[in-house]
Formats: sequence, structure tokens, C-alpha cells
Amino acid sequence: MHGSSASWVNTTHDWAATVDADHLAQIRQEPARFAPGGPGHLVLEVVAYAADEVASRGGGQCVVTLHPDGSVSVKDDGRGTDTRADEHGRVVKKPVMATKDLRFFDLPEAERLPDGHPRRGMSVVAALSEWLIHTNRRLNGSWTQRYEHGIPVTDLQPVEADGTTGTCVRFLPDKALRSRWSFNSDDLARWSEHSPTLTVRIEDQRDDGDPSGR
Repeated sequence: MHGSSASWVNTTHDWAATVDADHLAQIRQEPARFAPGGPGHLVLEVVAYAADEVASRGGGQCVVTLHPDGSVSVKDDGRGTDTRADEHGRVVKKPVMATKDLRFFDLPEAERLPDGHPRRGMSVVAALSEWLIHTNRRLNGSWTQRYEHGIPVTDLQPVEADGTTGTCVRFLPDKALRSRWSFNSDDLARWSEHSPTLTVRIEDQRDDGDPSGR
């Protein structure tokens, strides 16, 4: 889509915004509220977006990878995060990381994630991570961008197309949250039940099996 960003319809996020510092600060001030149970909830926030995507196209998959450095990545095979060119030809991506999800945040009737807690959106993951790297592949171009505590610290960096579409969100939860990290045999089944058409697979690349990443 091209044209003035002022004419773009806001469905999940406000296209006119880029970073909502107050929103991110609110999340960081209340980690127990926004990430109950620790990093597992953050994973579910990301997986929920993959579930949204497959709901519109009848099926898909995502891979949750536990990395040796304590970070986690969630990679899906969807269409990728919406990215457009404005009236000046400037590439604009939907601000999913640094602004609130209009569907869920501060709404008492927000949907519940498989852990029983309210869904708030991807900004919770970004705000409560030391760093987050969002890699996006679409038919009209691919890019990556890095955030620290929800604030973008790079511009969109082009990446070479590889013939696929989808997103990969890799993040390192704050250290205090990592101390509460845990997985059990029920997690995969529970996540998959969140969307019957989404296939979820876990890859554990940690050498010592320490779920805290310490």
C-alpha cells in the first residue's frame, strides 16, 4: 500500500506512531503484571501473532528455539509484518513492538493466552527484553531491526531475500525474568491448543539444559 500514512486504517496499531515511550515505561514498571509466570508468557505473546496469521490462511507453523545465551526466538511462515511506503516513498512498518496493540491493551475483555493471563501484545515482549531483533520477510522486501527495552536502536536494515515469507522475533528477557524461566512437557500441547491450525515446534539448543540462561 502506498499513499499518506494519515489515511491508513488502524486495525491493531496506530500507524501514526513510531514509539510510545510512556507505554513502554508502564510495562517495565510492572513486570509481574505484564509477564506473569516469566518469559513463558512472553513466548505466548509472540506465538499468538503467529496464530492470528494462520487463522487468516488456514494453517501454518512456528518454531520456538531456546538459545544457549538465554534468548528465545519464535519464527513463523506467515506473510510477514505489514510494511508500506508512504507518500514520500519512505518505508514504514507497522509499529508492533514499540506501541500498544489497540485490540488488547488496557481492555478488561482482552482474550486470554493459554496460560490463563490476558493477552497484551508484542510491546510487552519488547519492553521486558534486554534486546529484541525483529526480522521480517515479505514478498515486497525483507528487513531486520533491533530494539533495546522496546526502543528501536537501528533503522530497518535490508536483508537478502531467501524465497520465504514470515517473521522471526528473537529476544533476551530481562535477567530478573530469566530467573523464573521454565518449560515442562505440557507447554507444547498447551500452545498448540491455542490455535488448532498452528503447528508449534520447540528446538532446545541449550548445552546444559539450564532454562534460566544464566
